[in-house]
Amino acid sequence: MFTLRAAYYFDNRWIAEMKLNRVQASGGPDTTVLLFGVGYQLDAPNGHGPHAWPSARTGNITDNEVTVMLGRTILNSLDSESNLAESIEYRRGLWHYLDFTATYLHEGGHVQSRRDGVAAQLWATRAFFNDKLTLGVGAGPYLSITQNDDLPQNRTGDGRFAGLVSVSASYRMTDRWLARVTWNRMVTHYDRDADIIEAGIGMRF
Repeated sequence: MFTLRAAYYFDNRWIAEMKLNRVQASGGPDTTVLLFGVGYQLDAPNGHGPHAWPSARTGNITDNEVTVMLGRTILNSLDSESNLAESIEYRRGLWHYLDFTATYLHEGGHVQSRRDGVAAQLWATRAFFNDKLTLGVGAGPYLSITQNDDLPQNRTGDGRFAGLVSVSASYRMTDRWLARVTWNRMVTHYDRDADIIEAGIGMRF
């Protein structure tokens, strides 16, 4: 994939942007995509143009957090079977921009070969707007504790270990309470990949 980008930076944080993407596909059709959009700089620029360097930190973004979340599990299949998902997450800051999470996840329903599992992830995290907004991307292993044997078309799981890749955003409403939205991508070595999209409320301590 090759990309050509042009952007105009206004005097405030807003950006007007044009992007041209060219995808060279081996064994398939090539594509060209032209995109127009607007952007917003989360770090305030020092002047006209992009913010050259991220703001430095002297402490961790995260101390300790416990978050309870609800959402949907969506199986990546032709039918996109879905069901209720639930999780509880413990998050701790390890360094200025590095978090660790331990999560118990119930994927829900009879659309999965997994039912309940635990995940451990490392996160690259940044904070904006006086630490009110945090954005992060995480990855780590997922271990299935229980598996569902009553699957449609007699599908059964062939492995308890998978990978979990996630993006997450939180908004700190007070010094103690926060709201969080997370999109998880369950990556398996067979055909049971799934998206798990959740939102919930957390407590900081």
